[in-house]
Amino acid sequence: MFFDQLAFAMSQTGAGGSGEQGSPLIAFLPLIILFVIFYFLLIRPQQKKAKEHREMLNNLKKGDSVITGGGLYGRIKNISEEMLTLDLGGNMEVKVNRNYISQVTENTVVDSDKEDKKSKS
Repeated sequence: MFFDQLAFAMSQTGAGGSGEQGSPLIAFLPLIILFVIFYFLLIRPQQKKAKEHREMLNNLKKGDSVITGGGLYGRIKNISEEMLTLDLGGNMEVKVNRNYISQVTENTVVDSDKEDKKSKS
């Protein structure tokens, strides 16, 4: 007896008996709104940041002061297609992959020429 009432309450037509379902677009509207929110708050800013980073990597030139992903500060000494040679100062050079450069700094972080002159005198 209880299950008959429960099944009747859960039926699609319900007590009203109208049988109308509504538009399927209305059913998916909350999912569409969530996708739009995620796109503008998460996906689009991440794509924009990745594009800026690619442009920064393509515009690297000899003599730029950079910071690597590991936190090394250096100045670009040589550039090949995928590898950069960084001068870390004190006659120390490191080869790094171009993708591990996190940012270009405006100020000179390494003055190896001055250090070399001091060590020679």
